Amino acid sequence: MIRTQVSLTDDQMRRLRAEASRRGVPIAEVVRDAVDRTVPVDPENRRARFERLLAASGRFRSGTGDVSIHHDDIAGEGDW
Repeated sequence: MIRTQVSLTDDQMRRLRAEASRRGVPIAEVVRDAVDRTVPVDPENRRARFERLLAASGRFRSGTGDVSIHHDDIAGEGDW
């Protein structure tokens, strides 16, 4: 992670603290979430992330091929 410093108004800091308290998370997490929601991701970087996720998705197979049909049998119908 990269540390940075920003200047906020008293009202912005009050609202930021209140939101962090409401969520039960550090102020930094609220700020990172706000950046993720408001600043667009570089399309090239987004495509690379998608390709990595797509490649990883094929690595984990149940070996049965019919999980969607027999999910209750496979999961034990909630006996856990």
